[in-house]
Amino acid sequence: MTLRKLRVSVQLLPHGEALGVPAYMTEGSSGLDLVAAVGEEIVVDPLERVAVPTGLAVALPDGVEGQVRPRSGLALKSGVTVLNAPGTIDSDYRGEIYVLLVNLGSSAVVIRRGDRIAQFVLAPVRRAELVVVSELPGTARGAGGLGHTGK
Repeated sequence: MTLRKLRVSVQLLPHGEALGVPAYMTEGSSGLDLVAAVGEEIVVDPLERVAVPTGLAVALPDGVEGQVRPRSGLALKSGVTVLNAPGTIDSDYRGEIYVLLVNLGSSAVVIRRGDRIAQFVLAPVRRAELVVVSELPGTARGAGGLGHTGK
């Protein structure tokens, strides 16, 4: 299957120009790698949260959301993950993309310029028309919530 490409305008901000445009690392990658556009190293202590600049701004088409997601290798090796995963970049936002990282590991982690810190996945968005009703249609599951299957 050939995927249809989506044209997205990208602005490289002055502190991110030398880092280039985000790229897919393999032919089958779903996410573009976002990198740290920091001037100096950032030390992230255990349980500390930081907003890491990417040096990148985008103009997403209407009906498209940018999702900022964790990188699995970074999470596994160091315990660093995206705090509000997935972070949402709306189609009308034109500011710099920041990645909110948290260190859930037991040791400090150093973020250096050019380090791959997150993935950027583009996804379609549908807007809802909410309709107030007095009762919802029934299902076999009903109101069963967390842990309702016993697993």
